[in-house]
Amino acid sequence: MNIIEISKVLSNKTRVDILKWLKDPEANFPPHQDIDHFDDGVCVGYIQDKAGLSQSTISTYLNSMQNADLVIPTRHGKWTYYKRNEKVLQAYVEALKKEL
Repeated sequence: MNIIEISKVLSNKTRVDILKWLKDPEANFPPHQDIDHFDDGVCVGYIQDKAGLSQSTISTYLNSMQNADLVIPTRHGKWTYYKRNEKVLQAYVEALKKEL
């Protein structure tokens, strides 16, 4: 876990919003049509719709979040679903407490 890299990713409001939304996907996103649960996360299309940004922008954001290990992607056919990486988020918070 790299505190600086994670902090850079979290310096963008939309990326922080995405993590907030993914914390409680049932409350923030409509039910998936093809999967009846959020165990594997939320479809990129739903994240894009909620953020109101282009698909390419959301994909770039999610890619940077994935590179920092903040989200975990899961493929279902041609769709990718994202959920929070709670272990890394908790380690980041603990590292901040310890370092700062």
